[in-house]
Amino acid sequence: MIQQNPVLRVCISCRKTYDRKDLLKITKDYKQGIMLQKGMGRSAYICKSKKCYSDSKIKKKLQKALKTFLEPEFVEIFEKEITSYNNNPH
Repeated sequence: MIQQNPVLRVCISCRKTYDRKDLLKITKDYKQGIMLQKGMGRSAYICKSKKCYSDSKIKKKLQKALKTFLEPEFVEIFEKEITSYNNNPH
């Protein structure tokens, strides 16, 4: 049987490599806009560490990685989602 290697991605805040399952995925879909944990398109990944998701420059890093402007409403939703994601992982 063939053993598959884990899919590795880089956190946009700390720049460390993690397994894709351990990261929060933010995707910019060209039809549906910005989504969390699903969708196809330009994606950015953030690890679970509090240091990364509470970084003061995370909004700017997300905008640069997704090549788009983030609405203030999305930033509020993102902050609520990341705290619930860390409280109840998977």
